[in-house]
Amino acid sequence: MFKKIIFFTTAFTFVVVVVGAFVRLTDAGLGCPDWPGCYGKPTPVHAATDIARAVAEQGGTHGPVSIQKAWHEMFHRYLAGTLGLLILGIAIAAWVKRKALVQSPWLASTLLLLVMLQAALGMWTVTMLLKPVIVTLHLLGGMATLALLTWLAMRQVRAGTPVADAAWLRPWAWLGLALLVAQIALGGWVSTNYAALACIDLPTCHGEWMPKMDFQHGFQLLRELGHTAAGDKLSYDALTAIHWTHRVGAVVVAFYLAWLSWRVARVSGLRAVALIIGLLLVGQVSLGIGNILTGLKLAIAVAHNAGAALLLMALVVLNFALSTTSHKPES
Repeated sequence: MFKKIIFFTTAFTFVVVVVGAFVRLTDAGLGCPDWPGCYGKPTPVHAATDIARAVAEQGGTHGPVSIQKAWHEMFHRYLAGTLGLLILGIAIAAWVKRKALVQSPWLASTLLLLVMLQAALGMWTVTMLLKPVIVTLHLLGGMATLALLTWLAMRQVRAGTPVADAAWLRPWAWLGLALLVAQIALGGWVSTNYAALACIDLPTCHGEWMPKMDFQHGFQLLRELGHTAAGDKLSYDALTAIHWTHRVGAVVVAFYLAWLSWRVARVSGLRAVALIIGLLLVGQVSLGIGNILTGLKLAIAVAHNAGAALLLMALVVLNFALSTTSHKPES
């Protein structure tokens, strides 16, 4: 039962991450401008009068508030709350049954602390009016939760023989995971600053390989959405710098993970993982290009976020598999 709950919670976390991306991409993050309720009510139905008043004040449903956006936001909160309860249950079971499970309960405890931090970040996302650094940290926290749950799920799989003669790949796999996390952070920074369409041509940006960019203001962390730390409006050059950096990161990560999957594929016990990583990588690159060509079509943008999550899970599985290998230098 413990194993089943962990696998269910891992899959459920993936859903929460994807729904969170959908909320962000539909500009519904302030659909309910308070936390944890919606205008102090448990559901948008109970807050319908307040929402109608806010819609009238903003001049229509084109702004951040509408009944539809309120439901998007609250649905994500309901899912996140359910996830928190599931992880609480896992942590309790890990401690109560630690002798029978024959595994340390500290990973489950770390997950519980992480989901508590996620709840705080979710609250600050709303109360701080979508401050980019908070929203990006919230995204990374969701990905970290998914990664740790994937590792915990792999610990429950007792079948199979440890892969031999592949320990030399461990540092390269960890580097691949680190590069992917950095790229996910860059992608989050693009999304939270609404810079996804700062460059609308490929492979150049504004017809140039090195367009005019403002890295200083684009990568200031402590600032409000759409403004510099000094309070000035964030320039288009700053948005271009954010987008361009993510593109360069995508090229670096794509080539590295392609090389890594090729090397991993040469190890007989890891060929399936290598194939999955390779296929997900091709899909991610295609979706990234599709975002530009379609003008950030919602379905493609959400799929791009889902692809990043799946690729992260695949690399966690690879690193877990390599953690059980015996050591023998590459011939």
